[in-house]
Amino acid sequence: MKNPIIFLITLFLIGCSGGFVYKDAPALEFSDLEYGFPSKFVTVNGIKISYIDEGSGNNTLVLVHGLASNGGFWRSNIGELSKHYRVIAVDLPGYGKSDKGVYPYTMTFYADIVSGMLQKLNVAKVVYVGHSMGGQIGIHFSFRHKDQLERLILAAPAGLEPFSRGDGDWLKSVMTIDFVKKTPEDRVRANLAMNFYNYDNKFEWMVEERARMAKAKDFEDFCYAVIRSVSGMIDEPTTKRLKDISVPTHLIFGENDGLIPNPILHGGSAAEVAKIGTDAIPNVTLTFIPGAGHMLQLEKPEEFNMRIIELVK
Repeated sequence: MKNPIIFLITLFLIGCSGGFVYKDAPALEFSDLEYGFPSKFVTVNGIKISYIDEGSGNNTLVLVHGLASNGGFWRSNIGELSKHYRVIAVDLPGYGKSDKGVYPYTMTFYADIVSGMLQKLNVAKVVYVGHSMGGQIGIHFSFRHKDQLERLILAAPAGLEPFSRGDGDWLKSVMTIDFVKKTPEDRVRANLAMNFYNYDNKFEWMVEERARMAKAKDFEDFCYAVIRSVSGMIDEPTTKRLKDISVPTHLIFGENDGLIPNPILHGGSAAEVAKIGTDAIPNVTLTFIPGAGHMLQLEKPEEFNMRIIELVK
């Protein structure tokens, strides 16, 4: 991990340098989000689910995003991967163009939604690719829907790092609707920058999307989904269940991930968290991508895509 004092100073400078660029920009409704690929819709358990469906091939990949993001966070991967496979990138309930409401937002809820979506699309088996929270959902998917799974690929996954009861209680107390809703643009930029090893202006679309989404009519419903998802990750831990994963599994980490392990509660390196996975998961392999942070699929898409293609024969 970077020197903590330099790290905090850097965050402060990032947070102050961008200012409020989108203060007067119009609202961006969730239905108008632009992913670079057309969205389709299917209803699962009464919930309208948005998804991207590109390409074809003998294998189908389902891409599942992380906390507070959406299917568009795979925009740098879908085009290349869809040259080889059918690629389905989902907007989880509460996120993107999918329905938002008073849903459980647990990891098992999400796993069952993904399973139901695949059934509706008549997809028998998939290679599941989950980023961050999507990784923890994938671990539960492997327990609950193993018959739909060929391989599990976990990119910078939640669910490996252990959290004590006190850690969990603190995280829940911090993550409130107001905390998410009232985060100013400069802090949004700083928070997003933490996801990268080298934040670049080419990722400014993420800041604009988030700042303009804050003016959307159902933004509070999105905030509710975020805080309940945090609770869902804490309340359905998988660290002690990793030994029960019974499908071929691959872990991919950015070598310079600054969010895993949690930099406030735990500190340390992504390599230490990866070792928890490689020690516990029976049939597992591991890749580190140099020069990449937590959002490795966006920061180093060529390397990320190549590794997926190497894994999925």
